[in-house]
Parts: sequence; C-alpha cells; structure tokens
Amino acid sequence: MRILLISLNRLQFPYPVHPIGLDYVAGALAPAHVVQILDLCPLGEAEIGKAIAAAVREFTPGAVGLSIRNVDNLDATDLRAFLGEMHAAVTHVRTATAAPIVLGGAGFTLFPAELMDALGADHGVVGEGERARALFDALDSGSPVEGLPGVVRRGGRTPAPQRGGNCGAPLRAPPSGNPSLQFYLQRGGILGLQTQRGCAFRCIYCTYPRIEGGRPRHFEPDAVAREARRLEEAGASFLFLTDSVFNGDPGHSLAVADAFRRVRLRIPWGAFFAPVPMPDDFYGSMARAGCTHAEFGTESLSNSMLPRLGKTFSRANVLSAHAAAQRAGLHVAHFLLLGGPDETAATVGETLDGCERLEGAALFFMCGMRVYPGTGVERLARAAGQVTPGQNLLCPVFYEPPALSLRDVAALVQHRAGGHPNWIVGAGAERAAAILTRLHQRGHKGPLWERLAAA
Repeated sequence: MRILLISLNRLQFPYPVHPIGLDYVAGALAPAHVVQILDLCPLGEAEIGKAIAAAVREFTPGAVGLSIRNVDNLDATDLRAFLGEMHAAVTHVRTATAAPIVLGGAGFTLFPAELMDALGADHGVVGEGERARALFDALDSGSPVEGLPGVVRRGGRTPAPQRGGNCGAPLRAPPSGNPSLQFYLQRGGILGLQTQRGCAFRCIYCTYPRIEGGRPRHFEPDAVAREARRLEEAGASFLFLTDSVFNGDPGHSLAVADAFRRVRLRIPWGAFFAPVPMPDDFYGSMARAGCTHAEFGTESLSNSMLPRLGKTFSRANVLSAHAAAQRAGLHVAHFLLLGGPDETAATVGETLDGCERLEGAALFFMCGMRVYPGTGVERLARAAGQVTPGQNLLCPVFYEPPALSLRDVAALVQHRAGGHPNWIVGAGAERAAAILTRLHQRGHKGPLWERLAAA
C-alpha cells in the first residue's frame, strides 16, 4: 500500500522540531508499504491546501496518516488551539482523495474519541505509532481491523494505549525520508534521538505515562549510539534526546554516554534532566560524551509546592544539580510551571527568589497547568468543580489555584522578569523567538538558548 504520512505540527519556538515520530512509523511500515512524508512545519497557512493536493496527486496514496503532536500550545497567557488547523488539513485531504484517514501521535493518544468525532477520521492509532503497521496491513488486504492493538475506528470503542515490550534496537527510517529535512538542518541543525520510552515519575500534570507508559523501556545503548552517528552523517549539527527524562535511570544514561564515546560521536547533544541527586561526576561524564546542554524540569523552587506537583526533589536538589551541571561546563536551562495546587503569592515568591540563584541559566516560565485526561491535576480540577462531568478537555482548561488567579501568577512573574533578559515567559516569548530565529538564520547551530542566558 502507498501511505502518505502528514505531520501537522507547525510550532517553531524555540526552534522547529523534526517529527521523529514519523521516522519511527515509516521504519515500521517499510518495506511492506511505500511511504511518503509531507511535513507542514515549513509551510505558511495559505500553502497547506496546495501542498496536500499536490502530494496526493503525485503520490496517489491508498491511505493517509495524520500525526498530531500537540492540540494546543499549553500557554494559558497566550493560548493557541490547533483544532481548527487540524480540521482544515482533514478537509484538504478529503477534497483530494477518498483514501481512508488514520490519526495518530501523542496528541491523538490523549484525546482519541474527541478527535475522531471532531475530525471525522476513519481510523486512529492510540499509543506508539509502530502499531499502525498492523492497521495498514489490514487495510491493504481488506482484513477486519476490529481487535487490533491500539486501533480505533469511527464509531468504535476507544482502546487503552498499547505499549511495546523490550525496546531493543529502535526501528527508525532515515530522516532523509522527510523531504523537509533541509528546513531543520538550516534552522539550528537539531535532530531528535530517543534512548527510552516510558516514565517512572508521577508528576501530576504530565502526560508521558499515559502516552508511553509508566515503566521505562530502554533502547540498547550501542544501538542508540549507532543511530546517533547515522543522524550525524545525515547532516545533524546537534542531537536532542527526546526521552521524557534522560537521567531517570542514571545507569542507562551513563551507558548511553559511554556508547557515544565508543562510536566517537562528533556533534554535541542535549537532553531533559530531572534535578534529582546523581552519582558523583555524573554531569562530567555527560560532558565528556559530548553533552553541552542540560534542560531541567524544575517547575518550582518552593519546597511546599514541589510535593504537590508530584516531584521527588527539593529546592536544595535543584540548586545542587544546577551547580553540578555548570561545573561540568554545560549550558543550563530550567523550566518552571507555576499555578499548581494551592499556589499562593508566597509560594510564587519562593520560586522567583530561588530563580535569582540560578545564575547563568535560561529560565522558561509557564503560568498555568493544562488539565489533561488521566492526570493527577485532572482529578484535582474535577474535585474542585473546575471540570464538570462529561466536559470535553480537548477545549483547553487550565487549573486555577483557589488563592491566586493565573492572571495574578503571570503578573508576579512578569514583574520580576523585567530585569532579567534570560527569563522567558510563555510558550512563544516574542523577544526570545526573534533572537533565536536571527541566530539560526545566520548559520548558528544548536538550541542557542544559552545566548539568552548571556544577554
């Protein structure tokens, strides 16, 4: 079967993100099926309909897969929802072809029934995209699709996400299969690399356990390193490890770093870390393996707020991890999420006071916690009457702490951020976006948020 895979994501802040998920889907489908990728990220809104029509006309697919990464931008202070863009893309596909439409991706896994109803697709794949292989095999042969793991059809029952077992060596098509590869290589040169799936942490707002499972499944380190070299050979200038938390299992992180050294990886890389206690010289080992950027999921620096968010670390742990990463020579960023359960002006003040101590780092603030199905914050929002029975959470809802409105949270952050060019507030802070875009246009490579910290 000829299958057209379309990536719908068009967000480009802080930099365009290459759709790694479609590489894995394409790898799972080949060689039994012929795959073509259409990536909408480089396109302006007025170009999308023509691009879809041309791709369908030239490729004549027997099925079309739509990858939904995000359903909105998560920013309560400057909300942008994407359902309208999704609906427009489906309309363009329906106009161009009668081939069945299959939905998938992280965003779809969170809202399968809602998106099937809203978009009128024929089928969907809940959970890991490689499960689409069985669906496309069945569509190609005319076999029934009922009962296939993770597959939902229009009007049918929505299954729970299905996760694989031992990940072993990941099946991934070369990124060159995406005709838009040069778009990403010319805007930072960043390609994604996955070393594990699943997350053992239990943060109350996070969707990773629902999407990938609550038990980490590690890729074999030498296979990860070989993939890293292939991405380097494909033109990547920087690799970002897309794991939910790279250092959830320090043994795995160190094994991957050792494997990078063995294959003599020549390009730098970064990852998302939890600021939890690590073995001595952990960040030094990362640096010696080529790591240059550490992004910490800090969220708060209030010791009373951290356990309410489901965090297993303290303010002191954050400061210690920050110092250890900087001693190793890494560029450091922290992501803060304010407005959680029982947040007050005092707890916001504690966090902002703590941020003053995170010298030399880029700090990214989000004011408002998006309520997603199956998360701890959803249960809290329902108990507080902020979410009603049967309410469709595809329409964005943000948790409102009883003692402090999100508007007031944002005002407190904005007031303190005024004298700090390295404090970036919101999902698309205009000044930061403009700086990073200019740097990438001038040929600079990598995330470059360290330039904001040095501003």
